[in-house]
Amino acid sequence: MTALVLALVAGAVIGLALGGLGGGGSVLAVPALIYLLHFTPAEATTASLVIVTLTSVTALVGHAREGNVAWRTGLLFAAAGIVPAMLAGAASGHLPQTLLTVAFAVIAALAALRMLRPARTPPPGTVHTGKAGAAGAGLGAVTGFLGVGGGFLAVPALVSVLGLAMRAAVGTSLLVITINSLAALGARAGTGMQLDWAVVAPFTAAAILGAWDGKRLAKKIKGKTLQRLFAYVLLAVAAFMLVDVLL
Repeated sequence: MTALVLALVAGAVIGLALGGLGGGGSVLAVPALIYLLHFTPAEATTASLVIVTLTSVTALVGHAREGNVAWRTGLLFAAAGIVPAMLAGAASGHLPQTLLTVAFAVIAALAALRMLRPARTPPPGTVHTGKAGAAGAGLGAVTGFLGVGGGFLAVPALVSVLGLAMRAAVGTSLLVITINSLAALGARAGTGMQLDWAVVAPFTAAAILGAWDGKRLAKKIKGKTLQRLFAYVLLAVAAFMLVDVLL
């Protein structure tokens, strides 16, 4: 199978996840780029940021039209993650490739386990600003370090820490992902890394189209069913990456 076909198929799957779940698709982008398209971990995390940024913007537009984005909350949440995203993005290029892969696999496994747990919505009036800031900063650091949007962390945080309804959390997470990814990309801009745009461009285009389909799919399939299925796939990918690196 050619690199172009692989890029189109992988991009479509990731777009479906991102559009349907408000995040999580980027966690599959990195292993797809490494194992299917033979990018190095550093190249994969940078390419993933490009893919995630453009795909998130597309999905964000659709959610914004339906009023599912809490703009003020999302901007404040994202603001806490901008500096950590930039610092982590600049540091990631100087770390061993094996360390990046192991760290990514661990985060992916934790994300899958978090998806399998029900999100807890706090009672009205119990939003903790300190926890929200810490969650936003942690999300930014993960985005910059590993090249993932972090929607799998943003959605449960927006629900359990800030008390947003699930639909609003999904839309708002896309705003947070876009801002953090742009910050991380800015930090990596001066590294001189060359990406294979013949692969990245069709990958991104397929992900954007998939995001629109994912949004429609989410209306037909129960959100919990879709999330559980994705979580099990994510656990399998994380296990494969750890075995590949450590054995």
